[in-house]
Amino acid sequence: MFSQQANQIFDEVIQKYHVIDDVNQSFTNPYPENQLPHLLYRKCWIDTVQWHFEDLIRDPNIDSAEALKLKRKIDASNQDRTDFVEFIDSYFLKKYASVVPHQNSTINTETPAWAIDRLSILALKIYHMREEANRAEATEAHRIACQKKLDILLLQHADLSAAIDQLLKDIESGKKHMKLYKQMKMYNDENLNPVLYKKSNS
Repeated sequence: MFSQQANQIFDEVIQKYHVIDDVNQSFTNPYPENQLPHLLYRKCWIDTVQWHFEDLIRDPNIDSAEALKLKRKIDASNQDRTDFVEFIDSYFLKKYASVVPHQNSTINTETPAWAIDRLSILALKIYHMREEANRAEATEAHRIACQKKLDILLLQHADLSAAIDQLLKDIESGKKHMKLYKQMKMYNDENLNPVLYKKSNS
């Protein structure tokens, strides 16, 4: 099953990141380029680093200049995240290009890669919620509350994994078909963000 492979890679990434646990650590991808595991590994690494960016920027004592730098990094990370989602969807489009959809085939509310995006984020939620459920210095009430949340996340993880596998099976069999709509984000584009293009023309 695809989800088993993806979940294994996501867990590998998260464990690898937390050995050093530093947003500035170097990145190496152990999987060959132009293959799906390579894309999945890179995608989850982006998500993992951004998770910790989001923690850092919520420090109430953060210096305003550092916060601005961090916000720029988060914006760039969001763009990278979107790009890799589209790379993964392109992989699936190519893989299933020869499939002839059934006459009454339907389209899903999201592409496989956007569902995979949610699976990667869910893996991070599970990792960090498990940390909280086992945090020795926390109160017992805190640990119990986090364990209840963890149980729900684990159920959600199983359901989402099964749903992704079913979606890919349906696309492969022609019951569903997929389309790739580029996200066309505007805020990073100097030709589309009015704050940027008005400034460049002034």
